[in-house]
Amino acid sequence: MSADKHLQSWQERFEMAEAMQPLLGKLYRNQGIEVMVYGKPLLNASTIEIIKSHRLVRRHVGEKLRLRESFPFVVALSKLAIKHCRVDIGKLAINYWRNNKDASGIEAYMTQELSEAVNHGDDTPARDVVLYGFGRIGRLLARLLIERTGKSNKLRLRAIVLRGGKKGDLEKRASLLRRDSVHGPFNGSVEVDEENNAIIANGTYIQIIYANSPDQVDYTQYDIKDALIVDNTGIWKDEEGLGLHLKSPGASKVLLTAPAKGAIKNIVYGVNENDILDEDTIVSAASCTTNAITPVLKAVNDKYVIENGHVETIHSYTNDQNLIDNYHSADRRGRSAPLNMVITETGAAKAVAKALPVLAGKLTGNAIRVPTPNVSMAIISVNLQHETNRDELNEYLKDVALQSGLQNQIDFTESTEIVSSDLVGSRYAGVVDSQATIAEGKRAILYVWYDNEFGYSCQVVGVMQKMLGLTTLSLPKS
Repeated sequence: MSADKHLQSWQERFEMAEAMQPLLGKLYRNQGIEVMVYGKPLLNASTIEIIKSHRLVRRHVGEKLRLRESFPFVVALSKLAIKHCRVDIGKLAINYWRNNKDASGIEAYMTQELSEAVNHGDDTPARDVVLYGFGRIGRLLARLLIERTGKSNKLRLRAIVLRGGKKGDLEKRASLLRRDSVHGPFNGSVEVDEENNAIIANGTYIQIIYANSPDQVDYTQYDIKDALIVDNTGIWKDEEGLGLHLKSPGASKVLLTAPAKGAIKNIVYGVNENDILDEDTIVSAASCTTNAITPVLKAVNDKYVIENGHVETIHSYTNDQNLIDNYHSADRRGRSAPLNMVITETGAAKAVAKALPVLAGKLTGNAIRVPTPNVSMAIISVNLQHETNRDELNEYLKDVALQSGLQNQIDFTESTEIVSSDLVGSRYAGVVDSQATIAEGKRAILYVWYDNEFGYSCQVVGVMQKMLGLTTLSLPKS
């Protein structure tokens, strides 16, 4: 192919991606449809991101997926009366073109494959969400909720509750939402309404409320009803403390974005979200590490049966640590986070048992905090009941990441060059690094990357939807 043909090919792909963008936006805004290509979400994706998602298909299935082959599926989607679902046009297109030579049967094929989503969720009312706390996780949850703005959106961010209220606080909070040193600028517009004490982000009106305790807010004053309160502070972790939220008028349920104490259910979305019952008013979304390792451990246990094992997390430093040496109540955490590797404990390995009881008592865990601001790694070392090898285990986990019920939690990479910063913004709970896998006989060691901020926040949104009965179908099933 000549140089001109390379450029022409790129131009055609670029123009096709540009034509796809408005259709993808309308599908979500008007019908609540999130379009994906082999698990890569295209909601608010740039033209380059759309092109890259198509290029990755070959790595997954050994076949090219051209934009001109997937574009008719996006067009067909816009003509169907389906609602509130995730649709993987990559899988649909590959399956279709394997058995067909022209596009004449695409609409009939799509109608059949997506019949389960016809008018799905139309009778489900929209639900109010309040973020209690606006730190690292709170702001990322706000971004995720705001990107879903549209008339078909059922999960509405209505308010943020903060402590303080000093002069200039509102603009400071808005600025932290606009700009993030790790995750980059906010994708859109953020305005401040000083008079009404609110932030307006991409048309979403967010009331800012100041309170010193969870039971000191009357949400009904702001026309907020039956709200899910998402507690991002980490201050209250037991039923008594989190129960204070339920004393505030307008609050109906509470979700903690940290491991809970006592009998509160710890939920890892994709693994045990069906444990959430309608009558559950307080639920925990566990920790970022628990969310990263539990889906992978479940997949391995389902096939090979885990006898026992150890999980070591190489974790980016957090706000709980000191920038420079200073007093800290915990062992070692008083030493400067950007200058040291710090051995500390983690309850993630034991917490797995709350989401996956079959592994109760089988795992130990520890953690090392390292001088990076985001993206962590779990090294999972397990003894198995059944023998395997590196290639077999990798092939199995690759299939799980692409085809199973855990495909939205587990990603899989075969890159020999990937490093932690490449995973910033990953929406998966964990990413299996296949090049680092070690397996021989009944012993295996897996390396799992995870964006301990953004990937975890995506998992939290899944738990929020489940708590509020806002189910989202993922199609096709295989």
